[in-house]
Amino acid sequence: MKGSIELAIPSELGWERTAMELAASVARLMGFPADRVDDVKTAVVEATLNAIEHGNQFDANRAVSIVITPVGDRLEVVVRDQSSRPIEPPTARPDLEDQIAGRAPRRGWGIFLIRALVDDVEFESSEGGNLVRMVIRAQQRTSDGPN
Repeated sequence: MKGSIELAIPSELGWERTAMELAASVARLMGFPADRVDDVKTAVVEATLNAIEHGNQFDANRAVSIVITPVGDRLEVVVRDQSSRPIEPPTARPDLEDQIAGRAPRRGWGIFLIRALVDDVEFESSEGGNLVRMVIRAQQRTSDGPN
């Protein structure tokens, strides 16, 4: 497969599913196994939800851009918001025990999941918005280290 697919969605809940399904369709066309398609779906929906909520703050007038590019045995997905404020992704793993005990918010697993499911991930912020670039290979690499 050659070329990229670009999708722009409003920053409203529900549209993240469109991005997720599009990325999953491309992964299936590339021959990704079902478990890796599921990884693509989860990573794309989490990145898109973060762009809608934290980046664009649910402002439907601000679009979230998703660019999906198949390259050989890997899929590159770039999700960009139109936020004017940079967002620093958390580096620490959420504490499940604190969340269950009510000492920490029950949210915050999106970036952790993305890092666990994709082969490479980059986060960038600029005056034009925040960007998440994810690379997912058809076959998951075997590594115990962080992405």
